[in-house]
Amino acid sequence: MAADPTAHRATTEIAAAVRGATTIADRVVAKIAARAAREALTHVPEGGSAPQATVTVHHDHARVRVALELDYPCDIGGQCRAVRRHVAQRVEALAGMAVPEVDVQVDRLHSVHTRREAQGRLR
Repeated sequence: MAADPTAHRATTEIAAAVRGATTIADRVVAKIAARAAREALTHVPEGGSAPQATVTVHHDHARVRVALELDYPCDIGGQCRAVRRHVAQRVEALAGMAVPEVDVQVDRLHSVHTRREAQGRLR
């Protein structure tokens, strides 16, 4: 009668920490963060750019900086809080990294008035 090959495998199984490591590039985490910032916003302003993110990863911690554009008027503080919260949650869930810091930088405010002026200049 032959020995069961699975019995030997169970006793020689290698622990996960010994098998190797998974490395996620900073640019991948930045894409996750930018997408999460977009998800957190009610909408991207007409004529505005999608959020951009830069990330610094050190071991299993990611420090994130998000640059975005908002409509004016809006609750700027509320939008920034929502972005910080959602980015931290999504990066942790998808990349398995702690996010101790999410800096949000509002690069531009878009108002109906400035859009009308810009359209007038293009004609």
